[in-house]
Amino acid sequence: MTDVAPSVVFSDVDGTLLGKDHHVSPRTVAAARALDERGVPLVLVSARMPEALCEIRRTLGNAGPVVCYGGAYVLDGDGAELLSRPMGIGCALEVRDFVACEAPDVCCMAYGYHAWVTSDRSDPRVRREEKIVGVTSTEGTLEDHFANRGLHKLLLVGEPASIERVEREVGAAFPGLTVVRSSPILCEVMDGRVSKAEGIEVVCRHLGVDAAGAVAFGDGRNDLPMFGAVGESWAMANAPAEVRAAATRVTWLDNEHEGLAEAIFSLV
Repeated sequence: MTDVAPSVVFSDVDGTLLGKDHHVSPRTVAAARALDERGVPLVLVSARMPEALCEIRRTLGNAGPVVCYGGAYVLDGDGAELLSRPMGIGCALEVRDFVACEAPDVCCMAYGYHAWVTSDRSDPRVRREEKIVGVTSTEGTLEDHFANRGLHKLLLVGEPASIERVEREVGAAFPGLTVVRSSPILCEVMDGRVSKAEGIEVVCRHLGVDAAGAVAFGDGRNDLPMFGAVGESWAMANAPAEVRAAATRVTWLDNEHEGLAEAIFSLV
């Protein structure tokens, strides 16, 4: 326990707050309650869509702001938009077609606002993602669902070697976009202005707190900008070496053994 609590705690979700079963543990719920008792907001910062965070937030008793789509869509506790950074439909279609041509073995899913669109819900990669996040996708086309407002994210799903290659090739072909792997089998493609760091800045401004007093937890390469936006960053013990090296501290337990919860208890 410390004398001075963080101004706010930001946490990645998959691989950080959740274990491999994708459920919130009782120990993590207790840690969230301990933060609440100290008046410290816990803000989820995830590549997920808002609906894929609802059950997690209910379990935690979490009612504050949330950062979705890796920083592309930030909502306050009432669901009102604090930030929206969509990519245009034309750009999204170019990326989709590029991936279909250059990496036909990779599945491309589209997310915008509160919609998740796939071309084939029977694809086992879509089914797997639906089971993990507890949300059902909509089968359809990007043009039908996102023509007016654009979309926040394309999610590329495939085998690790294919995802490593497609991250490199899409990044080179579309230098104006943010292209980053969020796991060995997932690559996120978003507007070039998008980062978890901007999402954190928006939330801190909304809450009226100083980011220098904030703490952030993460396990992936897409969490590195978040680490640079706060005063103290924690990489999970299960994070890759480059992520652990970039953090202020590393949890002594991994996400399978409630490393986030134990670190939070040390802070409050």
